[in-house]
Amino acid sequence: MASGKSSKASRNKARNSVVTQRSTPWGLIAGVLVVVLFAGAIFGYAVYKNNENSAAQDALAAYTPSDTNRDPSTQIPGVVTDNYTGSGQGHIASPTRVAYTHTPPIGGTHDQYWAACTGVVYPTAVRQENLVHSLEHGAVWIAYNPDQVTGAALDTLSAKVDGQPYTVMAPYPGLDQPISLQAWNHQLKLSDANDPRIDQFLTALRRNQYNYPEIGATCQALGPGAFDQDAPPPFEPTPPVAEVDGGTVVTERGAGATGGTMADPTKPGQ
Repeated sequence: MASGKSSKASRNKARNSVVTQRSTPWGLIAGVLVVVLFAGAIFGYAVYKNNENSAAQDALAAYTPSDTNRDPSTQIPGVVTDNYTGSGQGHIASPTRVAYTHTPPIGGTHDQYWAACTGVVYPTAVRQENLVHSLEHGAVWIAYNPDQVTGAALDTLSAKVDGQPYTVMAPYPGLDQPISLQAWNHQLKLSDANDPRIDQFLTALRRNQYNYPEIGATCQALGPGAFDQDAPPPFEPTPPVAEVDGGTVVTERGAGATGGTMADPTKPGQ
């Protein structure tokens, strides 16, 4: 009898073991946990990025133009300004060049045709007289020294321009700093493509209705015979004033009497 009871107990133990194993699907539980953790990680990253983007937007809010803050670029250390008027600039046509005061120029006499500035990243240097006309239409022009800005830095700059309305970018041979930003009457030179002042400048001055002459003017390409975006007129260095002859080289007109001012880096918001 003892042997029979032992055998029966063994069978019951084995049966209970099988039932226990079947009632605890550890593999399924582990799989669910992995899915939950993965979803949590994605959600957490989304929240983090959203907060990061919100913080970035909040940081730029102070540089958004308004009736009470018409030129937020005065808060950006290093910005150079002038006082080109919106009239009497004069138009010229290629091959005539302009002896500009600023390099790159930020206003004054310019070509009759504007450079397409609908987020165009030009791979080659473009005639600056056309680009100045783009500034008159409210665009921001990012110039860079092609000998100093390459690789990741160039990609960073391009990403800020590509497809963005009223923004244009092109190499500028011989530029005295790696990067230079231009808007009508404004310029900022810097060395780092990750400098936060780039986004501040774009926010403050791109289509800032208080700071450029031709409100509502387009940045669309004009096409062959005027300004061909796919075959733009090539860059030529600014000629010296000594070459002004009133014909092939003309003087810049409309510059402010002060010759330009610079925001004091020690006094943001001046």
